[in-house]
Amino acid sequence: MSTLEDKLFDIVVEKTGLERERLSRDANIKDLEISSLDFVEIVFAVEEEFDIEIPYNANTMDSDFETLGDIIDAVRTEITKQQG
Repeated sequence: MSTLEDKLFDIVVEKTGLERERLSRDANIKDLEISSLDFVEIVFAVEEEFDIEIPYNANTMDSDFETLGDIIDAVRTEITKQQG
């Protein structure tokens, strides 16, 4: 597991109270029962942690981010753009 994944999972645990063992790249956000409010808080915390801006639209959240891996990939993409 990468440091990026570790940090993201730490944020998810902090914001949702989920057990760390339930988290993986393939974990479905709906299956984890992460509410839209918790999801927004996760996005804000991730943006602050990595000093990035995640392209996020609350209206398309379900289709843009189905799994935790989708969030990790979006963060990795934004970090790469900054380092450009």
